[in-house]
Amino acid sequence: MSMDRADIALTVNGAAVSVNVPPLRRLSSVLRDELRLTGTKVGCDAGDCGACTVLVDGAPVCACLMPAASAAGTAVTTVEGLANGRLSALQASFLAHGAAQCGICTPALLVAATALLDTKPRPTETEVQDALGGILCRCTGYRKIIAAVMEASHQAASLDFRLPRSGHAIGASPVRLDGVPKVTGAEKFGGDSFPADALAVLVIRSPHYHAGFAFGDIDGWASSRPGIAGVFTAADIPGKNCFGVIGPFADQPALAEGVARLRGEAVALVAGEREAMLDLDLSDFPVRWTELPHVLQPCDAQAAGAALIHESRPANLLTKGFVERGDPELALASAAFTASGTIDTSYVEHAYIEPEAGYAYLDGDTLVVVGCTQAPYMDRDQTAKVLGLAVDKVRIVPTATGGGFGSKLDVSLQPLIGLVALKTGRAAALAYTRNESMMSTTKRHPARMKATIGADADGYVTGMVFEGDFNTGAYASWGPTVANRVPVHASGPYATPNYRAEGRAIHTHGPIAGAFRGFGVPQATIMQETLYDELAGKLGMDRLDFRLKNCLRNGSETVTGQLLESGVGIAECLQALRPHWTRATADADAFNSAGIDRKRGVGIASCWYGCGNTSLPNPSTIRVGIAADGAVILHQGAVDIGQGSNTVITQICADALGLPLEKFQLKSADTAISPDAGKTSASRQTFVTGKAAEKAGRALRQTILRFANVSDKASLQLDGPAIVIREGEATRRIDLASLEMDADDFVFRAEETYDPPTLPLDAKGQGKPYAVYGYGAQIAELEVDLKLGTVKLIRIIAAHDVGKAINPLLVEGQIEGGIAQGIGMALMEEYIPGRTENLHDYLIPTIGDVPPIETILIEVPDPEGPFGAKGLGEHVLIPTAPAILNAIRHATGVLVTKVPATPSRILAAIREKEART
Repeated sequence: MSMDRADIALTVNGAAVSVNVPPLRRLSSVLRDELRLTGTKVGCDAGDCGACTVLVDGAPVCACLMPAASAAGTAVTTVEGLANGRLSALQASFLAHGAAQCGICTPALLVAATALLDTKPRPTETEVQDALGGILCRCTGYRKIIAAVMEASHQAASLDFRLPRSGHAIGASPVRLDGVPKVTGAEKFGGDSFPADALAVLVIRSPHYHAGFAFGDIDGWASSRPGIAGVFTAADIPGKNCFGVIGPFADQPALAEGVARLRGEAVALVAGEREAMLDLDLSDFPVRWTELPHVLQPCDAQAAGAALIHESRPANLLTKGFVERGDPELALASAAFTASGTIDTSYVEHAYIEPEAGYAYLDGDTLVVVGCTQAPYMDRDQTAKVLGLAVDKVRIVPTATGGGFGSKLDVSLQPLIGLVALKTGRAAALAYTRNESMMSTTKRHPARMKATIGADADGYVTGMVFEGDFNTGAYASWGPTVANRVPVHASGPYATPNYRAEGRAIHTHGPIAGAFRGFGVPQATIMQETLYDELAGKLGMDRLDFRLKNCLRNGSETVTGQLLESGVGIAECLQALRPHWTRATADADAFNSAGIDRKRGVGIASCWYGCGNTSLPNPSTIRVGIAADGAVILHQGAVDIGQGSNTVITQICADALGLPLEKFQLKSADTAISPDAGKTSASRQTFVTGKAAEKAGRALRQTILRFANVSDKASLQLDGPAIVIREGEATRRIDLASLEMDADDFVFRAEETYDPPTLPLDAKGQGKPYAVYGYGAQIAELEVDLKLGTVKLIRIIAAHDVGKAINPLLVEGQIEGGIAQGIGMALMEEYIPGRTENLHDYLIPTIGDVPPIETILIEVPDPEGPFGAKGLGEHVLIPTAPAILNAIRHATGVLVTKVPATPSRILAAIREKEART
């Protein structure tokens, strides 16, 4: 590409600017790199995600597709130009409706919606969908975005969002405490704050599923190309070239050594000056590949004579999980009715709109890594190990994270940019392309499952047997967690007295399968819930009634023998759906009596999910203190990836302490300054870190009350640099500035840790794997075109037991976002290595694919959770796909047993049924 430059003049956000860049440089790069307007995001560089949308002469344009030369003379508006010092009505509406979660797609949505509202101040839902249809969001489920745009004309633009008064934060829905930067473009994500002089890093990756490789004359290649600062391979790694999220199973090299085990595996790094790297051609990089035989399916990997992917793992079995209770064979043999089946699910891509990005630099002898992550302390430990550094010589500073859903739990670029920074002494920056993100990072496990469930003549489930093979790919990642969690959950939230379940994680040369919202439970629930529909049919029972008859209740024992003494809310969820079920099935019957080519179906499915690690320590620590100026400083180390932990955990701490939210200042996750609140995964943050925040808030309150020598009934109030304590008629005022400050500049402080009480599982999987479970149930209403096999979703009704809705608006947002991902899993998402490594060929739901969602919040408090709260993030995705599959079967009479249920698969199942009859 020519390096010739030209002066290009344009107007940006009302100001005349001139840039000297190559004429073909993308407008998105000009805005971000030359003008530092990083509110414009880059999610794909192909026009597929729409995250880079800006207005050019008032019209929405993908800035990644417009050359700088084409922008000459135009007026460009980015998110930073939508308001002048105050929020626009649209930005305020986004905050008020909870329409921004992680926030990575929010600037583009705001810009495109602004153009719509300029011509249609009161748009219809269809007009909003048409205007925003080219912009993908992976978090929100779109419904709150639609509402925010439609109601923007009613929203007074203001920065003055009132926060709840002291003692009333729990149950309120204040605007996200980190919300304003998300809608102004000020929020800094992984790729938004690269140092101007940082070396750019490119990664050489394997083009083969399995290959040997050898390097040629790297030094000669590098020296002949100006601007290259160094090339680094596994030979340059100073520590142990092996990482993994679960220590005993760690097996993945940061840079492969001689053999690549999957397509996209990193083998070398090239670092150089940014401008030189933009034009660097890597096609002649000196590496010779020797393609080797590969296996992509677990059945082939376990076939007799199959080569081992890891010599230490016979039959390519990573590990297996097992739960057994009673005598399932006898129960099935004596059952009045049984249902058996097989289900196959596919790889699912996380498809967060922000690809992995970050930079590293040396601060004295400490390596600092700044980037997007879900697990800063895990990143620190893994990076230190790979680079041969003491743990206290690595600091992880999380940026805002533009979606994670599990994949950003694993380290990706952290040791790579850290290596370059160590070797060169300069800052090193790397942002994955969409292609390399999708090629090299973890996926949802594909599964092949089979099960049989039996019931007696009265409709009570008597036994179940389940087996599942989960394709864990080339390296372990979270495969052990999936293998162990699935057998615990495969029964669903139902009493199953006789039970055996085995989950196996099997290595292939496919993509690494890791954590993705549910750790294997969504796959297992498809198997179980579709069989429940079949059993209900054989029993002649209503499908909802069958579930109610068998669901867990207070006093039930789970398949691991755990006694659920209280807090079991699945029956309440199902009961809440009953009027909707009655109406929906009647609507379907009426519709189907008149139609021939299109049939309506209604499906139902339930879920349960243990919050936190399975039978393992799972602590979180929270620190909170009061500074001399009266500020309440909360060290909130639970990374907020859009789910709202910054707000929810502060709400919990505020009410426990007895001071208003407005007094709190957050110190977010940073391994140098905040205690370890654990990883953001397994629906644990509201429960585990929230409980730590509750304990810390109460402990700080007690410290202050003891200092003032008053009882627990006293109230606290901050008045500038003083704290006012009232009890009855007595008032005491404490001048904070007169008190001694500690090393953290606190005059009062508390630090508390919470670790859920669990017990190990024995050889038969009996024990107490989780302290708290969440529950839910969903109804899907849809129509199927019998000639085309297409599905039109009409409505989804979701009832979820959250224990206590700390922030109802955020709860609704989590439910809607999880349902959208469940829709994708059910109907369209199928990652195929080598074929769907972009957001054009890999389909995720767009704004037009998510139907109206009705949310019913059920609050059955759990005494273990903070203020009774339970986790939620993963639960909400689990029932969606089986409810949709059951609705398709209700409409067509056929169950699609390979997920996703694409039109071709639905049509094939219909044709097969017709051929049989």
